[in-house]
Amino acid sequence: MAISILRTRQQLAGGLLRLLYRQRLSTLSHACNAVNDDGRNRSFIDPTSVVHPNAVLGQGVSIGPFCTVGSSVVLGNYCKLHPGSHVFGNTKLGDKCILMSGAVVGENIPGKTIIGCNNVIGHHAVVGIKCQDMKYKAGNECFLQVGDNNEIREHVSIHRSSKPCDKTVIGDNNLIMGSCHIAHDCKVGSNNIFANSTLLAGHVSVEDHAHTAGAIVVHQFCNIGSYCFIGGGSVVSQDVPKYTMVAGDRAELRGLNLEGLRRGGFSVTEIRSLRTAYRKIFMPTDANVGGIEDRLADVECHEHMSHVPAVLSWVQSIRESLKEDRRGICKFRSWSFS
Repeated sequence: MAISILRTRQQLAGGLLRLLYRQRLSTLSHACNAVNDDGRNRSFIDPTSVVHPNAVLGQGVSIGPFCTVGSSVVLGNYCKLHPGSHVFGNTKLGDKCILMSGAVVGENIPGKTIIGCNNVIGHHAVVGIKCQDMKYKAGNECFLQVGDNNEIREHVSIHRSSKPCDKTVIGDNNLIMGSCHIAHDCKVGSNNIFANSTLLAGHVSVEDHAHTAGAIVVHQFCNIGSYCFIGGGSVVSQDVPKYTMVAGDRAELRGLNLEGLRRGGFSVTEIRSLRTAYRKIFMPTDANVGGIEDRLADVECHEHMSHVPAVLSWVQSIRESLKEDRRGICKFRSWSFS
């Protein structure tokens, strides 16, 4: 008899818990999707979350269960924090940002993290925390600035700068896939695609429309040019000139990123001129053409190529990488047609 009563109580308790759980999900879903008479989404804060009273929340903010929002945080309109995501420190999120479960943005250290609008920060990504540079001194201000429309996938780490006079910068419309790392003081442009496990050391500069394959490593202070492609598993220890393709350990030039140029809207004339210029600089048929400086000058003075802006921009990219304060360009092989 006692066992039967106990089972009945357990069944009732289980049924009650399931009912409460369904009601909870229904309330959360309804609150997140409910619309006021003026057409704006209502804000929703789950009672299990910890939101500091000094935090500034925009209209239509949705904060799911077990989240944390710090005292100096500013959340833009219609931001959504999925369960178990956290925002700390002096951090500002623009409108319509989404934090997936486990994401952490900002840290309670001096400095600031600014995230633009329409960014998605993936599951267990860590954005805007202290750098891993031994030169960083506790108490120094450090900064991170992220633009708009970036997709930052799961387990990505992006660190703030290492010193007050610099900052880590991410542009707009970048796709940063799972387990990538962008270290302190990096400068990343816009419309780049970083495949899984792309690792950028400190002070790396990436221009626009670059594309990396998976599992690549970039040495600190390197520059990755626009419209370049880095092959999978590469170790990049020197600059990658714009429009080129590199691969290997250590990465070597493997030609122009022709597919990237076509997708980027470069004309047939521009691509043909770039191919001719590439052959003249990196694949000379004459053994007496001189060093790379002579070959660059020859391209700049060429009757036709000197009038193609893309060629002149590419030559200038190589010249910049050859300056004393830069790391030089990735190695190349001087092929011969003989």
